[in-house]
Amino acid sequence: MTTQAAPSPVRSPYLTPEHEAFRHSVRTFLQQRIAPHAAEWERGRTMPRSAWRALGAEGLLGLNHPVSAGGSGKDIFHSVVFLEELGRLGFGGVRFAVALHSYMGTSYLAADGSAELRERFLRPAVAGELVAALAITEPQAGSDLARLASTAREEGDDLVVDGEKRFVVNGGFADFFVTAVRTGSPTAGRSAHQDMSLLVVERDRAGVSVRPNDCAAWRASAVADVGLRGVRVPRTHLIGRRNSGFIQIMKNMQLERLAAGITAVGAAEECLEATWRHLKGRAAFESTLSGKQAVRHRMADLLTELEATRQLVHHAAWSYARDPLSITACSMAKLKATELSRTVAEECQRLYGAEGFREDAAVARAVQDARAATVAAGASEVMRDIIAQAGYDERG
Repeated sequence: MTTQAAPSPVRSPYLTPEHEAFRHSVRTFLQQRIAPHAAEWERGRTMPRSAWRALGAEGLLGLNHPVSAGGSGKDIFHSVVFLEELGRLGFGGVRFAVALHSYMGTSYLAADGSAELRERFLRPAVAGELVAALAITEPQAGSDLARLASTAREEGDDLVVDGEKRFVVNGGFADFFVTAVRTGSPTAGRSAHQDMSLLVVERDRAGVSVRPNDCAAWRASAVADVGLRGVRVPRTHLIGRRNSGFIQIMKNMQLERLAAGITAVGAAEECLEATWRHLKGRAAFESTLSGKQAVRHRMADLLTELEATRQLVHHAAWSYARDPLSITACSMAKLKATELSRTVAEECQRLYGAEGFREDAAVARAVQDARAATVAAGASEVMRDIIAQAGYDERG
């Protein structure tokens, strides 16, 4: 990917001029190749293959993956920059589709996939030729993985999969699903987490059914429900060791939460900037709305909160780079950033006045997307429980 001179000074002690030059390159690409079409994709609830191939050709779908796995092997702050710029697009469906593909679905293959799985699925996914989805959530098992009910039983060299998955991001157009299943029956003294495995299920296998989910947010990510009825997959499609799925999910969950926090920072920044432009151009009572003290002070408070949150999220990324099990730091980043993004979007909608409540208003879409982001990768209430438990344990 070609880098250019940075458009602004470095804004974080964790970022270098190289990172900011990369930011300029990413922003230019997204504005030229993605932004002009994003509204159409949101309306159509899809992202075309041409978009995925363009992202892959630009080297943006495997920044965090090692070179040996087909990725770029960049440090975590290249991903921070990329995800912030994705958030700045202002289209939650696009940012969530790409973030899930690159930092959730394919991450399991990069970390624990066999050489065969990496070549067959990961390498083409990094190139944008295949699209990944993550099929974990179930009707009765959201954040509570102990309630996972989907099963995979052995028959010869195959695993036969049965189950129902809900709210599968990218589900409407994904080529394969990284799927959580039970590969054994819990016995006395054995945790319900100890018989969980991850495996790759291709979309076109017999017994896979995909149904659109009428999710009100993230529309371009084609959220879907996936049914699995007697789906036969080779045992070689297991990711890592059998019954190690819970550990894999817990390890990658920190990256998932971190990615959610980073994109939320970008989304909040874009929302504030767009609202400030609106306020500066909106005449009211012999001045503009931006000239009114009450409005200025509220916008100042939100901008201050955003910058404080950005530093918290960047610190979490630094912590994650040192220890991928930085549970407290990543949970704090996800909680604070997504809740702030929701607050920013709702406050900005109010400051737009009646125009902010039009169905096609960008700020109305931002509110829907921001509210949904507080639920994904663990709801805010779950984050608070984790922080209370892990945070105080870490402090002795």
